[in-house]
Amino acid sequence: MKRLLRWAMLPAGIVALIAFVLHRGVHDVVAAIDQAGWALLWLVPFHALPLLLDAQGWRALLGGRASLGFLWWVAAVREAVSRLLPVASIGGEVVGMRLARWRVRDATAVSASVIVEVLVTIGVQYAFSALGIVLALTSRRGVGIESIALGLLLSLPLPVLVFALVKKGGWFQAFERLAARMFGASHPLTQGIGGANLDAALDALMRQPGTLLRAFAWQLAGYVLGALEVYWALALLGEPVTIGEALAIEALTQAVRHAAFMVPAGLVVQEAAVMAFASMFGVGMDAAIALPLIKRMRETIFGCIALASWQIAEMTRRQRERGASANATGDI
Repeated sequence: MKRLLRWAMLPAGIVALIAFVLHRGVHDVVAAIDQAGWALLWLVPFHALPLLLDAQGWRALLGGRASLGFLWWVAAVREAVSRLLPVASIGGEVVGMRLARWRVRDATAVSASVIVEVLVTIGVQYAFSALGIVLALTSRRGVGIESIALGLLLSLPLPVLVFALVKKGGWFQAFERLAARMFGASHPLTQGIGGANLDAALDALMRQPGTLLRAFAWQLAGYVLGALEVYWALALLGEPVTIGEALAIEALTQAVRHAAFMVPAGLVVQEAAVMAFASMFGVGMDAAIALPLIKRMRETIFGCIALASWQIAEMTRRQRERGASANATGDI
């Protein structure tokens, strides 16, 4: 029922977004985008750069067991699945673990790296949001930012608690025992957990502060670089802002979007946040409305390309497996 209600919000959000643009005036918004021209399409390949830094952070947690190029592709697919497909919030991570095993045979190491990466990402999101709040306050434009800062501060104990619990360890063994009592020791779910090995792998990663710090630094660098999308887009729209202001707009938007994680793809929430924060930094309303539409355009195009490449890779892999199976049968 919760899942149904969650996805029922998607068409409602689309309708609300369209209604707002119509109310403001489609002609003015289109004119702002038209002023920027085809140069806006450069934002699509540009997104590959922050994603590359994010993949490097994941590679650090994997101990360099896969190439950066391969992990970059998997990261692109993970992001596209989470943002464009009707899956739960961890849907992209599940797909990412499956794809990573094409090159990294140790399933336990892959699972542990993704779990720890999610924890690192939470920390990065808090740090990036705090950076945005500081930049907004120091620019003397941060009217009403205090409430966001307070919300961020009050919610901080939750991720700290989660991090402490994971560091303590033993949770997947406990889950394995619970599954054995519920379904029986011979059930595929129980046998597929491998709680002891996963807990050991997680414990090993959590005892490597240098590795965690490198993953954190790479991810944070990716977030900062990704904020240049706002800087570039607004410059093309004829409403330039400073790099610090672009960082603040992106960071505060990310803070609001992650706070509203129950909304599919952050639809309307992200758009409203971008418009509000862009306007706060003196961006004209037409450009402020056009900016989130441009960000959605980039997200959709980049994500569709990633999803298409995933399907092509899956079909190619299945064909090779069938060919290998046919050859093995013929040899017999």
